Parts: sequence; structure tokens; C-alpha cells
Amino acid sequence: MRVSYEWLQEYLKIDLPLEELAEKMTMSGIAVEEIQDMAASYRQMVVAKVISLEKHAQADNLLVAQLDTGSLGKKQVITAAKNLKVGDLVPLALSGAVLPDGKVINDVNFKGITSEGMMCSGAELGLEKESAGIWVFDAPLQPGSSVAEALNSNDHVLVLELTANRSDCLGMINVAREVAAILGTTFKAQEPVLKEGGPSIQDLIEVKIEDPDLCPRYAARVAVDLKIGPSPAWMQRRLKAAGVRPINNIVDIT
Repeated sequence: MRVSYEWLQEYLKIDLPLEELAEKMTMSGIAVEEIQDMAASYRQMVVAKVISLEKHAQADNLLVAQLDTGSLGKKQVITAAKNLKVGDLVPLALSGAVLPDGKVINDVNFKGITSEGMMCSGAELGLEKESAGIWVFDAPLQPGSSVAEALNSNDHVLVLELTANRSDCLGMINVAREVAAILGTTFKAQEPVLKEGGPSIQDLIEVKIEDPDLCPRYAARVAVDLKIGPSPAWMQRRLKAAGVRPINNIVDIT
């Protein structure tokens, strides 16, 4: 079981260091095997602002980008991406960075011009399965700031090793209840709010129970006019923290 620390804090107030919390959980019978830092994948990555874009003198398909990285100064990066423009804020992996897929970034010479790092696509950041170009941040960010912060990926994950008698802790809410009891604090959970509208469900679907002895009750609900697309970023982050790959909004809400 993987427990997002950020998610856990929505259910209760935690006023002690993460390591101490892990120790208390372990001593209570919920063993914390590991604490994973979700920001680790973005070390040595900063937000950079595109200052200029010029064609590479020796390669028509390459561009030479000058980037502002705040306190780290200006960086020069070679790219083949076609979706960039001056003023864009992009993720820059500096020399020594290790991408989520394990690729190590180093300064590289492209036909006489040095590229100091690499601008990353959504796929290279582990945010998309495929990408058509460099990831461009749509929010105002300070050049030189952390990519992990820009992506709201500063969460930590508690990896639990549960014994067979603690299957109750295979869900976030029950883990939160248990932690609240361990810490002697109040557990709080928001009740879901459902807005119903449109035609009567009787006009849309009928449920028939063939064998009441085997299935005494079956409930159904109809949702119409749905648009399939990517889930919100916060939902995708939580699914990834829990070890689940986001698919689309309809699949992910289950």
C-alpha cells in the first residue's frame, strides 16, 4: 500500500516530522518499509525562460535557445522542438540531472555548439505517454525555481508492508483513521456531494434482479453528456503516488 503524505493530511492534522510518523505507524503494527520522495525525479531541474531562438548555423533542423535560469545565469540549449517561442517557461534538466526514465543529462556538443542541459517534454518528465514538443508551463513562474515545485510534485509516499490481518488499511480513508487514532487527533472526511439533474433514470435504464437470493440488491446510476479526456493534474499526481497509471477522467475516477 502506497500512502501519499499530502493526501493523508486532508483527513487529519499532523504536527510531527514524517520520519517520526513512520516510526509510530510501524510500532503500531502498520510497517512503513520506505519513504519515497516524489520530487527526487526532478532534482537538477529548474524552470527556464526562453530569451531567444536562433537557427543552428550547421543544422537546419536545430535551434539554439538562450535561456534565463535566474540565479544560475544564462544557459544555451540546442533543440529540435518546433513548439517554442520567446517568453515560454520550460523545464530545463541541467548537467547531471537524471530523468524519470533513468537517462543522465550531460553537456553535449552539437556541431560546434555546446548544449548546456536539455529542455524536457511531458514524456521525458513522466507526465505524458507521448509528447509533440517541449513542456511549456502555463502559469507565471520565476526562472530558476524548482521544477518539482512548479509541477506540485513535492509529495512523499509512505510505502506500507501490511500483514494479512490489516487488509482494512488497503485504502486511504482507513489508513487516515488509523493514523488519527495513533496520534490521538481528529479524523475528518468530506462527505461526497452529488448534484442530480436531467431526465428521470426510469426513462434511461432498468435494473432487473434475476436471483434475489444471490443478489438481493443492485444499484445503478446514469451519467450522460460525458467528455472523455485527461484527468485534472491533482488527480493524476495522487494516482501516480498510489502506484496507479492515469488513463483518462472516466477510468481514473473509479
